[in-house]
Amino acid sequence: MNWGVNIQLKPDPSYFKGDKRPVEGVSWHCAVEFCDRLTTHTKRQYRLPSEAEWEYTCRAGTTTPFHFGETITTDVANYNGTEDEEYQLSSSCGQGSKDIYRKETTVVGSFGIANAFGLYDMHGNVFEWCADHWHENYEGAPTDGGAWIEPVSDNHNGDRLMRGGTWIGSKDICRCAYRLGNWSRHLGFHIGFRVVCAGAV
Repeated sequence: MNWGVNIQLKPDPSYFKGDKRPVEGVSWHCAVEFCDRLTTHTKRQYRLPSEAEWEYTCRAGTTTPFHFGETITTDVANYNGTEDEEYQLSSSCGQGSKDIYRKETTVVGSFGIANAFGLYDMHGNVFEWCADHWHENYEGAPTDGGAWIEPVSDNHNGDRLMRGGTWIGSKDICRCAYRLGNWSRHLGFHIGFRVVCAGAV
């Protein structure tokens, strides 16, 4: 059955194969297309989270840099824990065990640590697209938790926002508050997405 809505999608875009690994190698546009198709197929509204929704669900009521506390190690999340002076990477954020670099995605939930909302892998593994356009700060951001969308113009190039950190990046980018803009058509084997179900269509 053809559920195509706007653009063609690769049936298996991920570089790292495995039914229980996160999907990666998807642009922001591909992630939105998937949500549109899922909505059409299920008759329930699926979409990307806003940046505010993403951080709220990541923190799950906590105020620490990571939902499980002040520090992170590769015992609890998948990121590049290599000590590398060139890239200014150190073995852990705060005190902890010696970290490693797996050089690939890991099976979702394999560390066995969910946040208070029951969500796994909010730190590391793959960056996750948000619905928002990229803004360098929060000046003028919506106050209702909705996505911050603006028309593309000379002052705004249409870049989108990612959250969560990645297996290829350092521990610092795995923090709840870390945010990064990227070209919306970028396809990276470190970029995936997480969906929100907003109810019946």
